[in-house]
Amino acid sequence: MGPFMDTSRRTFLKGSAVLGAGLVVGFFIPSANRFAQAAAAPDAVFAPNAFLRIAPDGRVTVLLGHSEMGQGIWTGLSMLIAEELDADWSRIRVEHAPASAADYGLPAFGGMQITGGSTSTWMEFDRYRQAGAAARLMLVQAAAKRFNVAPSQVRTESGVVIAGDQRATYGELANEAGQLPAPDPASIKLKEARDWRIIGKPTQRLDTPQKITGQAKFGMDVQFDGLLTAMVARSPVFGGSVRSFDAEAALALPGVHKVVQVPTGIAVVADHYWAAKLGRDALKIDWDLGPNKGLDSLALLQSFRKLAATPGTPASQAGDVNTALGKAVKTVEAEYSVPYLAHAPMEPLNCTVRITPDQCEIWTGTQFQTLDQMIAAKITGLKPEQVVIHTEFLGGGFGRRANPTSDFVSEAVQVAKAAGAPVKTVWSREDDIRGGYYRSAFVHQARIGLGADGLPQAWKHVLVGQSIMAGTMLEATMVKDGIDKTSVEGVADSPYLTGLANHRVDLHSPQTGISVLWLRSVGHTHTAFVMESLIDELATAAGQDPVAYRRTLLKAHPRHLGVLNLAVEKANWKAPLPAGHALGVEVHESFGSYVAQVAEVSQDNLKIRVHRVVCAVDCGIAVNPASIAAQMESCITFGLGFTLHSKLTFKDGQVQQSNYHDYQVLRLNEMPVVEVHIVPSSDKPGGIGETGVPPTAPAVANAVFALTGQRLRELPLQLAGV
Repeated sequence: MGPFMDTSRRTFLKGSAVLGAGLVVGFFIPSANRFAQAAAAPDAVFAPNAFLRIAPDGRVTVLLGHSEMGQGIWTGLSMLIAEELDADWSRIRVEHAPASAADYGLPAFGGMQITGGSTSTWMEFDRYRQAGAAARLMLVQAAAKRFNVAPSQVRTESGVVIAGDQRATYGELANEAGQLPAPDPASIKLKEARDWRIIGKPTQRLDTPQKITGQAKFGMDVQFDGLLTAMVARSPVFGGSVRSFDAEAALALPGVHKVVQVPTGIAVVADHYWAAKLGRDALKIDWDLGPNKGLDSLALLQSFRKLAATPGTPASQAGDVNTALGKAVKTVEAEYSVPYLAHAPMEPLNCTVRITPDQCEIWTGTQFQTLDQMIAAKITGLKPEQVVIHTEFLGGGFGRRANPTSDFVSEAVQVAKAAGAPVKTVWSREDDIRGGYYRSAFVHQARIGLGADGLPQAWKHVLVGQSIMAGTMLEATMVKDGIDKTSVEGVADSPYLTGLANHRVDLHSPQTGISVLWLRSVGHTHTAFVMESLIDELATAAGQDPVAYRRTLLKAHPRHLGVLNLAVEKANWKAPLPAGHALGVEVHESFGSYVAQVAEVSQDNLKIRVHRVVCAVDCGIAVNPASIAAQMESCITFGLGFTLHSKLTFKDGQVQQSNYHDYQVLRLNEMPVVEVHIVPSSDKPGGIGETGVPPTAPAVANAVFALTGQRLRELPLQLAGV
């Protein structure tokens, strides 16, 4: 990598398409002149790069290019900078950075600024440490000049630069360091792991105090003089449109200012939420429901089943699977299905927009700043750099706040433009559950042949479900030869299949008119459930213990085995259980991390009760073990919601569920005891925000089978009556 320099967006995007060996190509530190000018003022801050600044009082502010939505990256990424900076952790502060692909774009996403795919830590592990190390080197050079000693005689410790009996704080050196040229990367040495004093230590989250005191600002909290609130009436059926509308009753209500038509429907603009809601309720709209008014869940399921019985597009294949199946000693056939799912974040969607002749200002909790900028610029006729995005805390995202159309942001820009005023456009939870983006339903059909040893010798597998990448900007990279990688991940690349001489995985990607999107853990939400349930079925057919069976199949996969062995050890797999209790096990890799879970369940009439989940995780280097444990607990909670309850159904083209009462997530009284055990590792960090979700459903389903003998092949799990 060459010297740090200012770089154009075009150069950045071109260079950032590749990862260098160690550093992220495309990372740069702006030229020294920019900060030399800033340092002329007495209260100037030392800002050596786009990721941090040091104030004269010694406070270090980390500028986070990622969105904090509860996953803990405000803390984890700051730890990387603080480690190499040798900062005083008590002086670390964090802010969401401005939207800037040139500064904060990610190579894996084509240089776009986005938070998703559990990429934040593993993609930034080198870049953020490099930023901290570069700043430290400049402070050392400034101190050496002040102390009149060689830089080699200077050391740093907890925000202080020391040479013999001479000391200066980072804040005291900020002005001088800011006038130095940016260092050559070759002169920057990162710490050895043995010298880390922050990375790897359980660390309290930096955003916790703001959130428990109510000081944290979410998108819904944005308020300023002159701001109006809007709600939009949208078609009850996907693809519908407005024929005509009557706004007289809405406009007659106190607090309602305007009723305007936008591409997504009819917006009622009012003084506050309640006036906007009542105004929307009073609208009379004649809808053209369009081609999807006949959508029906049962009919969709049947059509998926018919497709699953036919050959699809091959996603992975080896050998002659049909011949091998014909020679099998025993054959296992099974069909699994999962429903459409909503993201259902706690904070409903919202976006505040203020448009002036030369600027569009946006306040929202978003996961996709670059796309938001581009779309807002197109709507307003401005340049992307004239779109200013204030990223607020997200009250849950799970992928919903990063979609290929920036739907809730683009709609809010349209509303503010039509209203001619600053407007906060708010969705109710019902709006989102009934008219948002969903995880697609899927049907899997598998036929597996076992040999005399009880192990699989042939595996034929067909998946049917909508592509989330088709028709989006990501189609070119994520859909190859008709295969959306996210549809088959966890099956086509499963360790159970990659070494199997005879296997074939086929995919059908039907179009239904329903908007689909990635949901926390993406394709693994359904593939882990199916694959790990099937492995349990094979173990039963072979008459073998499910743990021993997995150990045999995974003997060439040490990281899978490591978490599997740790989880069953901590769960006391062979120990006696209370009467009416049983255990189920699962192991799965996603996003570069490996997770095994053991679930303990019981039965209360036809209700499944999960008492305990023991989780082992190998995510490579554990930057903040406390955050990792919290994320595993969060993932298990999220996964249990759609394991036991969550399901979207369609009738006459409309979603039947509306809020948490009928689209249920896990309740507090259902929360099991969760134990998290982290495998010590020196491997590169993997993802953590999603990787604990996939194992939960199969672990519970396998435990239910062990308890009741019922093999439940459909989510959410539902016991059958005797």
